[in-house]
Amino acid sequence: MTCRSLVLACLTILASQGPQPWRTAAPDYQWSFPEDHWPRQRYKTEWWYFTGHLQSVDDPARRFGYQFTFFRVGLIPETPQIASEWTANNVVMGHAAITDLANGRHLFSEVIYRDVGTLAGFGTPPDSLIAWSRPPSGTEGRWTLAWNGVAFDFHMIDNWQRIAFDISTRPSKPLVFQGPNGFSRKTRGDDNASLYYSFTRLETVGELTLGDETIRVEGESWMDKEFGSNQLADHQVGWDWFSFQLEDGRDIMLYVLRNSTGGVDYQHGTVVSAAGKATYLEPDGWTARTSGHWESPRTGATYPAEWSITIPSLDLALRIVPTLADQENASRQISDLFYWEGAVEVLAPDGGHLGRGYVELTGYGTSNRPAI
Repeated sequence: MTCRSLVLACLTILASQGPQPWRTAAPDYQWSFPEDHWPRQRYKTEWWYFTGHLQSVDDPARRFGYQFTFFRVGLIPETPQIASEWTANNVVMGHAAITDLANGRHLFSEVIYRDVGTLAGFGTPPDSLIAWSRPPSGTEGRWTLAWNGVAFDFHMIDNWQRIAFDISTRPSKPLVFQGPNGFSRKTRGDDNASLYYSFTRLETVGELTLGDETIRVEGESWMDKEFGSNQLADHQVGWDWFSFQLEDGRDIMLYVLRNSTGGVDYQHGTVVSAAGKATYLEPDGWTARTSGHWESPRTGATYPAEWSITIPSLDLALRIVPTLADQENASRQISDLFYWEGAVEVLAPDGGHLGRGYVELTGYGTSNRPAI
């Protein structure tokens, strides 16, 4: 479930006029792959979301986390019939981050453009290009996301931040749906939901650029694709999302949707076996308790910082610890857009290492509710 809080700003600034006949997520959606890796235009919001843990090929002790996300935010369901090359029915947004664990740095970059020919856009199959945009101002080139025949390749560059990466992935597990037939409920009924699938383990190779240094890297990534028009209920203010890759081969996705008091409104989970079979957890089948907090010096938001998670049916007790406290992504273009997206370690209660993961925290801080 990807950094979705940036949708709030775009819908505030660029929202369409009046109600529109957007398609909503439905349990009987007819999936078609690989076509569904490309945009589903009649849904209002959509994202392609990648996180991963990488290490230097030449110095394996040097480790990194990364994030790369493209968003499509629909303004109107169909392109208006206006004779102008600037006519657009979508906004294209990208977020990218590198967490340099050895040096304790988290570097974040962003783009936001209209879906028009010279700025940004989306491909259609069989073209390999899924999404692209111009890079941040002052940088040449493109940000791109492409289908390589089995998984995804992507590229970003930001000369002002002095970061870039070129990454290629291949699946080591098959695609899984996050809910029956990919129908991911956000409440106990069907009124609020998305269509959601993941590649929970992607073999990853590529290059990271940090300043004047280019580093060959390898590791493992997680990919989410999610789209819909009716995700959050009015009383829900944000979510805590977790993805874990355990050393025993299992993968776990969990999310908690919070109400206006900060309590749990709804939660869901998926456990993927080492062989790739998905099992869905009931809302009362697991618990996540916060055991620490971190306050951002940048935005003043206070985020959970450590968690104890229990899944009784699997006899699992997990302790989740961030690899770096400050992994907040704060937009420089939109003042009230910020969220925490960070690499974490998965530990046993006694401190033994069980795996790695990523956590996303949205809706923390004043007026920061994701509008999706």
